[in-house]
Amino acid sequence: MAKTMRSLVAIAVLLLLQAAVGAAQQAGTPAPNSALALKVGAGDLIEVNVFDDQDLSGRFRVDEKGDIVIPLAGRVHVEGLTAAEVGATVEQRYVETGVLRTAGVYTTVFIAEYATQGIAVSGEVRSPGLYPALGVRMLNDVITAAGGVMPTADAKVIITHKNDPSNPVTAAFNTQAPVPVMPQIQILPGDTIVVPKAGIVYVVGNVQRPGGFVLEGGRDLTVEKVMALAGGGGRAAAINRAHLVRTLEGGRKEDIVVSVSAIYKGRAPDLTLKDGDILYVPTSNMRLAAEQAITSAVSIGSSVAIYRTAYQ
Repeated sequence: MAKTMRSLVAIAVLLLLQAAVGAAQQAGTPAPNSALALKVGAGDLIEVNVFDDQDLSGRFRVDEKGDIVIPLAGRVHVEGLTAAEVGATVEQRYVETGVLRTAGVYTTVFIAEYATQGIAVSGEVRSPGLYPALGVRMLNDVITAAGGVMPTADAKVIITHKNDPSNPVTAAFNTQAPVPVMPQIQILPGDTIVVPKAGIVYVVGNVQRPGGFVLEGGRDLTVEKVMALAGGGGRAAAINRAHLVRTLEGGRKEDIVVSVSAIYKGRAPDLTLKDGDILYVPTSNMRLAAEQAITSAVSIGSSVAIYRTAYQ
């Protein structure tokens, strides 16, 4: 009688689990057997619960070969399987070995500990590194744990799911928000997040607001636009003979004399700037040679302010 009651309870629990999975699917949460379901790896701790027979239940550590050793049935390979697939595999092994009959076998599996499958965060974040992943986390939570994005970050993140390494996902976010909020994307143990560095052009010398200006999204930034972002030339600025310093292949520096005043008047083409370009605006009473302009521009290093200013 007691055994019958336990069987009925086991069936009821199974039905409740199935209902929960269905509800999760309707709510948009990945079910255990979905494409995003977590996979078992070496070192993980697995909790197996065989209903109606606690002697066959327990916690088992996955060894370096990807196997666990279960009572009375021996070694079972589980690496690369989801929790639901591990449960089905364990059931099948118990039936094949005659430990349990086909009818009345109900096994659930819970991955209690992910030993080595952290979330790797790299690129333009304040604290890159490997972060623990106890189950599913959201992208915004992981980026926040990494200290948030740097001012030099591009307006996108690249996510590589461990279960689908050949198809990385690129997600854009709003860099103009006071606190950038990432899209609602689930991050799983073993996933990799990369925040690329945005392109930056620098305006230094005699301008109102010298600094680096981020190239937002692929939009072009020209000499006229970046001068506007820098507040224009300062007092006695020699905008008719600015120096555009560009790094060529091999690290060689090229100095291009640019007449910003001619660009303003439509007498010269407005040059499109590239990542790493440095626009140096001298003062009119200083006759800087090209070599001096390049030396001054290159020496700015990382000490200048970086601005994320919206532009059209």
